[in-house]
Amino acid sequence: MATVEQSETTLVTLTAKAAAKVSLLMAEEPAGEAEVLRVAIQGGGCSGFEYALGFDRGAQQGDHELEFHGVTVVVDPFSAPYLQGSTIDFLEGLQESGFKIDNPNASSACGCGHSFQVDDAEAADGAAGCGTGCGHSH
Repeated sequence: MATVEQSETTLVTLTAKAAAKVSLLMAEEPAGEAEVLRVAIQGGGCSGFEYALGFDRGAQQGDHELEFHGVTVVVDPFSAPYLQGSTIDFLEGLQESGFKIDNPNASSACGCGHSFQVDDAEAADGAAGCGTGCGHSH
């Protein structure tokens, strides 16, 4: 069963603006395919880790489950320590639009904030090169 977060520091927070955008995107997906927003981290980013936001059919066993502005957010147990206290927002502007994750655990980030590094003895094999691109054409 998924665990519902009751800790003092909320695992992740979804702003009202981000929740509204997620709700719109969920409505475009086939019924039953996008019931929850899954927030995770993956290895392989230019700074060590990359954020992954995507839709899922529901929470999996062991997931942390939270609700913000009518959107259910799930985080797997591996990703949770790296995301603790993060805020997910949605920016809409001329220069940059998209989801932005403010993660207090990140010691460095590169690109457009899609990948990050944490201070961790195991992960300290030297800083990986960041490169300059964001993946968008300017």
